[in-house]
Amino acid sequence: MAGYLTTHVLDTARGCPAVGLRIVLFRLSGDARAQITEMTTNADGRTDSPIFPAEDFEPGSYELVFHAGDYLRASGQAGAEPLFLDQVPIRFGMADPQAHYHVPLLLSPYGYSTYRGS
Repeated sequence: MAGYLTTHVLDTARGCPAVGLRIVLFRLSGDARAQITEMTTNADGRTDSPIFPAEDFEPGSYELVFHAGDYLRASGQAGAEPLFLDQVPIRFGMADPQAHYHVPLLLSPYGYSTYRGS
């Protein structure tokens, strides 16, 4: 099976999936980055399909940009401007062309964490 990439965003402040959060995936090459796709999370805090499907998968360096500020404003959690967290970039590498890479985001208005999930 070819590799692919998924994500999941949980709103840890409210204890629920982050619905309607925009995510943009970029491929990195040196100092350059090229946008691959843009998706929005569904009612489960996931994208409706892999953010990087198996048929398009390539090992390399990537960046997911989670548009947390827009989500926090829409959910009434934003607080004063400028926001403490607005865009959350996560840079990571995918080396195994057969692996499933899962990069979740646990989000609150003042912090976040991520890890390689399963």
